[in-house]
Parts: sequence; structure tokens; C-alpha cells
Amino acid sequence: MEMVATTKLRRFQVNTVNAQPYSEEINSLVKCLAGAVASDPEAAGEAASLFSEGNTAAPLGVLFVGSDRGLCGAYNSNVARALDEFIQSSDKECVLYVVGSKAMAHADRRGYKVAAYFEDFSLEQVNFATAAGISNHLVSEFRSGAVSSLMICATIFKSMARYDPTITRFLPIAAPDGAPAADTILEPSGPELLGRLIPRYLETRVFHSFLESITSEYASRRFAMKNATDAAGDMKKDITRVYNRARQAKITSEITEIVSGAEAL
Repeated sequence: MEMVATTKLRRFQVNTVNAQPYSEEINSLVKCLAGAVASDPEAAGEAASLFSEGNTAAPLGVLFVGSDRGLCGAYNSNVARALDEFIQSSDKECVLYVVGSKAMAHADRRGYKVAAYFEDFSLEQVNFATAAGISNHLVSEFRSGAVSSLMICATIFKSMARYDPTITRFLPIAAPDGAPAADTILEPSGPELLGRLIPRYLETRVFHSFLESITSEYASRRFAMKNATDAAGDMKKDITRVYNRARQAKITSEITEIVSGAEAL
């Protein structure tokens, strides 16, 4: 299982690393444009609603990403703990949009309200089209007023030994502090540009979150299986040592009995 996890980890890691430059560039671009939209909301056209707070009376939505299988160390418990802490600290009711059977099991145990469980979706077969479908569903929920805002609770892959559960804002799109406002020139027109860019940006956010989650899962599984293999090796050595001692004691006892019998004759 350690070798299988290592092989799959390499494949997912390559995909994650290759997707990072594109994800970082589009994130940077949208954050820059968010400043322009803040000063001129009409520039966003149909995407304008994604830059402003949704229905304030609605609950807060969270895309909760876990794994479908266990034997991956503390991966699921860590991301579940991050979700629990966020919900406890939130002053609003939260509803979940769940990916992964382990995440769904945790939501059931805690009694959290689940708005959607993407049961047929598997992170192991993740592709951009499927991630785009989930992104579009979340956008529809936000636009319809079912949620006031949306967060993503997933694990970010840092390195082979580090993968951090994080909760990041998904919707509405907010301009960072210090973002340019009036100096941004949009060509072609703002509504045309943002109408195409924003949906792709949100789809990329979801897709990259899934990639990082499955990469983190296999990094954690590889580490857990390595520890299990090492522990099994140590256990085998200990058991073999105990067996050899018992065998040697039995042989010594039998030799003593034979010698004692011979002396008696």
C-alpha cells in the first residue's frame, strides 16, 4: 500500500504543480480586477452579483472536501477539526456542500446541515469538467440567495511532509487591501471580459482545491503506510526474538532431560 500510494502521489503531485502557475496567475488577475469592480460595479456586467454580499439572511455555505477512503493518517481528522473550529467560531448558521464519504460521515456524526452531497464524484478521477459542474452549482446557490457567502474547507498541499487544512473565501469575490481601483483599464469592455473570466476563475479555484486535496491525501497515506510498514517490521523482529528465546529454552530443556536420563541409566 505504501508503494501504491507513492506511485499515485507522484502522478497527482505533477498535476498539482503543473496547475499552480495558471491558478496563481488567474487569482492575481481577478484580485486586481476586483479593485476596479469595487469602484465601478457596472464594469462587471453579469458577474457583478459575485462581487457583492449575497442574501444576508441566508446561512453561510461551506464546500467541505474530505476523502473517500481511510488509512491516510490524520488527513480526515485534521480537515474535520478545521471545519468544526470554523463552525463554532461563526456567528451564522452553516450549511455544507460535501465531497468525500469520510467528510459526509463526519457531517452526519456532528449533525451538520448538508445542502448537497456529491456522492457520484470521486477525487481520484478529478477533471476540470467535473470541478466546473460543482463550481457552477455553488455559484447558482449563491446567486439564488440560498447562502449569504461561500467558503472552501480543504487541505492545501505544501510539500511531501506538509499539507495544511485551510478555509478560504470563495464567494463573494473581495478585493484585497491595497488593490488598484481606478487605474485599471479593461480591454475588451469590462462586462465582456469579466463575464468570461470570472466563471473560469471560480472553476479553477474548485479544481485546484480538489487537486491539492487528493495530493495531500496520498501524501498522508504514504506517510501512514510507511509508519505501518516500519512498525510491522519492528514487531516482526520482536516476535522473532521472543520465538527464538522460547525455542532455545525448549531445546535446552530437552537436552537437559536427555542428559539426566542417560546419567540415570
